[in-house]
Amino acid sequence: MAERTAKQLPARGAELSAGAPFHPRLGDLALDLAKGGKIGVCVALPSDTSASYHLRPPGGGEDWRAKSDGTTLRPVPVPVTHVTPMQRDAIYDHRAQQAALPVTVHYEDGGTCETVLVLTPAQVELYSIQFTQLIAARESAREHAR
Repeated sequence: MAERTAKQLPARGAELSAGAPFHPRLGDLALDLAKGGKIGVCVALPSDTSASYHLRPPGGGEDWRAKSDGTTLRPVPVPVTHVTPMQRDAIYDHRAQQAALPVTVHYEDGGTCETVLVLTPAQVELYSIQFTQLIAARESAREHAR
């Protein structure tokens, strides 16, 4: 598997939950559970003069404070921009009755990670039909371009 940058995290689920504290650096985006999942830019860190993180909405607005222990803060996941198939063979597992296609996930910050796209037999058949149609459309476009 390829490495992921520190910024890349899986997308959060529907539930916001407590977990390991997050200690953002200046300029990092943080999601604050104490504010119902509000996202802010870290504009000040806890110090001798301040016992909390100071956050500000990314587009500007009113600052707020978050606990210095980071227990209410979570990192903001980096959005996925696209997924591309890798130049490796797909594998079909007869016991699991599924296919696995190696893919690369591309993130907005330029990072990537390798994983597999798992497909059911019905999905493999559907995409086989769709790819056949795409190949025919490409060949037709080539014919018209000549």
